[in-house]
Amino acid sequence: MIRTLSTGVCAPALLALSVIALSGCDGGQGSTRSGIWAAGSSTVFPFTTRVAENFARATDSAMPRVESLGTGGGIQAFCAGIGPATPDIANASRQMKASEFDMCRANGVTDILEIKIGYDGLVVAIARNGKDYAFEGADLYLAVAKQIPGPNGFIANPNTDWSQVRPGLPSGRILMYGPPPTSGTRDSWVELGLTPSAEALPQLAALAESDADQFEAIAHTVREDSVWVDSGENDNAIVQTLTRTPGAMGVFGYSFLEQNNDQVKAASVNGVYPTLETISSGDYPIARSMFIYVKLAHIGVTPGLEQFITEYLSDASAGRGGYLQDRGLVPLPPAELEAQRAAARARTPMQRPQ
Repeated sequence: MIRTLSTGVCAPALLALSVIALSGCDGGQGSTRSGIWAAGSSTVFPFTTRVAENFARATDSAMPRVESLGTGGGIQAFCAGIGPATPDIANASRQMKASEFDMCRANGVTDILEIKIGYDGLVVAIARNGKDYAFEGADLYLAVAKQIPGPNGFIANPNTDWSQVRPGLPSGRILMYGPPPTSGTRDSWVELGLTPSAEALPQLAALAESDADQFEAIAHTVREDSVWVDSGENDNAIVQTLTRTPGAMGVFGYSFLEQNNDQVKAASVNGVYPTLETISSGDYPIARSMFIYVKLAHIGVTPGLEQFITEYLSDASAGRGGYLQDRGLVPLPPAELEAQRAAARARTPMQRPQ
């Protein structure tokens, strides 16, 4: 017998996010929810949406609710508690942080299934008819960091043209649209894009060795002078902006490049272009893992949740040549995919991240 989630408590964090429509929250009078609810990363959003479509069609079930709130927003909603006022699944374009895990536990979300669904790369893209850029070394850091090394310490970034960053780059104003601080894509951008770029500078490489906290504060802080523009959680909106704004660049997941390669193209990074092959091999330097997080307490309670997970990890979905690869997901190697299936079948709770 399949039960439906019910509760008499509404999660305040979700009220703030205005995403409680599915929960039927009624101010403490009791509520139920029969459908699957997933929320989180804008990058994982198209993957989970595609699985939801196939699941609903194959099982004749209601279409699962999938919301794009950013990784941080999705995990906050997920960790708000157990019951229908909270999502069953958090979509994430990075691993859950220890602080988020602790927030979950504090709110009674004590058993979480962590599933790696595949890989993605972050691309620096420009309109298809734009100039070709080949970034290397410290280029990305010197373009968008708030502070850069000067003659006597760190100074406000004065670079406004790509030719000021490095003479070998095409001349043109620096204007980059990218993810906001709440996004897992932003976390990946600073960790995988800006950090190694900063370490290409001797002054910052030395700082990383002598004072890791100070290095992180400088290397992870982007400009606030309209050269870098936070663009919300809608990566499709960034793509449209690039086509309308000559010379503008955008930072988003490889899946959106795949879906819009008739409109935008990617720059190379350290001599490597983002492709399925270079991302899965690790040759492309700005690559990351994609995750979904599932509340074990909701399995067997939210109708179809276990079957939804099975569909997500099936060969037809997440395998080589599966329909998620068509959406731009870089599949896991077969042995790693089978390990994720085994953990899901065993309902093995994740450990606290380090």
